Amino acid sequence: MLFSAFILTLAQAAATPATPAPTPTPITGPVVEITTSMGVIKVALDAEKAPLTVDNFLKYVRAGFYDGTVFHRVMPGFMVQGGGLTPDLKEKPTRPAIRNEAKNGLRNSRGTIAMARLNEPNSATAQFFINVKDNHRLDFGIGGAGYAVFGAVVGGMDVVDKIVSVQTTSKGGLENVPAAPVLIKTVREVRTAPAPKPAAPKAEAPKP
Repeated sequence: MLFSAFILTLAQAAATPATPAPTPTPITGPVVEITTSMGVIKVALDAEKAPLTVDNFLKYVRAGFYDGTVFHRVMPGFMVQGGGLTPDLKEKPTRPAIRNEAKNGLRNSRGTIAMARLNEPNSATAQFFINVKDNHRLDFGIGGAGYAVFGAVVGGMDVVDKIVSVQTTSKGGLENVPAAPVLIKTVREVRTAPAPKPAAPKAEAPKP
């Protein structure tokens, strides 16, 4: 799967002045651990603002789909992308594409995770990317339909920075491929979304 429009945004994103990342909000949703050959990345998912995207991502996680895939595109000053190709750069078959939830108020800031897609806005399947800088030109309304953010790194951003710094090459018709594969060993859900609190019983009106 080639993301030509996504690549074309690189020069624009790189030219955009960096802005401060938003203040982190308390973790209330599911959390996954992405264990890579370079360390562990912990990601909190925002099921409230990106319910379809988080549900889709967790279905792949629970099926073990990401195990043994690679980060196949790393671009310093931009992002790392993975979750759909094997080490020999063969694309895995996926579930049907999902609706783009980029219009959810979440921005493509440093440390956020978002869905990769084709030119067609509603074409995301399994592949994701982690922003290594503020890439707000990828947001809805700035970058057209935008790229849907659905969570943020809450541990292991240093691992992401190491991944984006590896030597890259062109291989299998792709550019910006790590010269030595960066393996996604496993992706596991380590915290499920807490069950909603039961509504407090209504106080009975005083009897006359």
